[in-house]
Amino acid sequence: MVKLLGSFCIAAGGALAWYSQRAERRWERDALSDLQRAFRRMGEEVRMARTPLPALLLGLAGDCKEPAAAFFKAVSRAAAEGEDFPRAWRKGAADLPLRERDKAAVSTLAQDLQGDEEKVCKAISHVICTLADSAGEAERKRPEEEKRAAALWFSAAALLVILLI
Repeated sequence: MVKLLGSFCIAAGGALAWYSQRAERRWERDALSDLQRAFRRMGEEVRMARTPLPALLLGLAGDCKEPAAAFFKAVSRAAAEGEDFPRAWRKGAADLPLRERDKAAVSTLAQDLQGDEEKVCKAISHVICTLADSAGEAERKRPEEEKRAAALWFSAAALLVILLI
């Protein structure tokens, strides 16, 4: 009976680890999607409405979900407190749950947000394209990664159950 209970706990642990990894990947994809939407809106606001940057960042934070919203709030708060804007932007970008390539693209936007309208719009478009490429690549790899992760976690759990019995 104890071995059966232990086997069940091991199998449940493998399933929980698989589910946790899957949720983490989904959170990363959602963050990419939120940031793409936010940067599109940022480009439109810069081009059409000419909204001041601190107000624009707070507005973007209100329209996004948690990782992107926290990024925009932190940068806006730091800028309002008088901190160096590019440094605050890079620090916030480093905390995003993205791959290094995407973090670097978002981080480089800090310097370009302080230029003229055309330069800002080009930089935002570049970041949007980079994030879209990463999202497309992640979506293409998703089925294979999910199969591999499921095989890994359930095989490991099965091996431990066999060793237990």
